[in-house]
Amino acid sequence: MQHFTTVLQKMEVRLADPIQYRLVGAEQDDHLDMNPLLGHELSLKFSGQMQCLNCHKKVKVFRQGYCYECFVSAPSAADCILKPELCMGHLGLGRDPAWEMAHHVQPHFVYLAATQSIKVGVTRSTQIPDRWIDQGAERAIAIAKVPYRKLAGLIEVALKQLFTDKTSWQAMVKGLDSSELSLAEARSRAFEALGPSFERYFLPEEQALHLKYPIQSYSEKVSSLNLQKQSYYSGRLRGMRGQYLLFEDGTVFNVRSSSGLVVQLSY
Repeated sequence: MQHFTTVLQKMEVRLADPIQYRLVGAEQDDHLDMNPLLGHELSLKFSGQMQCLNCHKKVKVFRQGYCYECFVSAPSAADCILKPELCMGHLGLGRDPAWEMAHHVQPHFVYLAATQSIKVGVTRSTQIPDRWIDQGAERAIAIAKVPYRKLAGLIEVALKQLFTDKTSWQAMVKGLDSSELSLAEARSRAFEALGPSFERYFLPEEQALHLKYPIQSYSEKVSSLNLQKQSYYSGRLRGMRGQYLLFEDGTVFNVRSSSGLVVQLSY
């Protein structure tokens, strides 16, 4: 049996057929390729220790794998990360104007993605297709390109009247797809709803990107594993989708939401 220790953070992904996943290790340049583990027993053991992903101090993590101090001060944890319409980086404002300039005063895309339904989202140009993969989308397409984050957020807010901005993780890890519209139809409805005020940012129609995940089988019933409540789990790995590990008994583990936990994987 082999062991791999890591401070959990979102899995690295690479577009392929199927998508390739790997975990970053606790030591520099250390990583674990996850695709070869499909069909094998995998155990997860939480050590009881945590480490902030931002300052790297061994303290209790709060959200996003950040300690409380970093969560309330780091620009990468500001409100506009989840609500881009609040971003003020283009005005030279924010927790760290230099960081905002480098990350938010940059081209952003508004996109439509199909998981169990059509959702609207925002991401930087450098995060395509990783953002779509992290959300477990089956198909995705960019519909607008804007010069800075707030503008993308305003478009997203306008389109929330037509589409959700949330992903149902339960439906996604069960492999359910109830989306009634094609992305081409959804794109047309989006443009019609936005009208001429945003027309100059619209992108010409392109073929949607189809994403294939490394999944051997889905479960009809699923339950979420919380390592802070259940410090040890072992099961047969059946797939990865989004940032979830899917196990044969219906257990699913959200790697990203457990960021900052020091965990040992045995396989």
